[in-house]
Amino acid sequence: MNINYKLLGKRIKEARLSTKKTQEQCAEQLEVSVGYISQVERGATKISLDTLAQLAVFIGADIAALITGVAFEDAKYLLDEIDFNFTELLPKERQMVYDFITLLKENR
Repeated sequence: MNINYKLLGKRIKEARLSTKKTQEQCAEQLEVSVGYISQVERGATKISLDTLAQLAVFIGADIAALITGVAFEDAKYLLDEIDFNFTELLPKERQMVYDFITLLKENR
């Protein structure tokens, strides 16, 4: 899965704004510059996983939701990624995946 840093930045900004945190507060908490936070939110700079995790905790966001756009608890979690990978499989492999999913459902 490739990370779209522009989308990630947009999600970070939306999450930050929803908690009424400023870029200045985030920068201070993470010990980075306000310019860095601005660049991350615009997708101009890649954020490290450690820094993203710290930021997610500070703004009260689900890190998976920031990265994928879907929260872990959401019914659509990973569906796009699964669909993409499933379409790449050969018919026999698709049947194996389907059988595995059926088995998982039966043994809950």
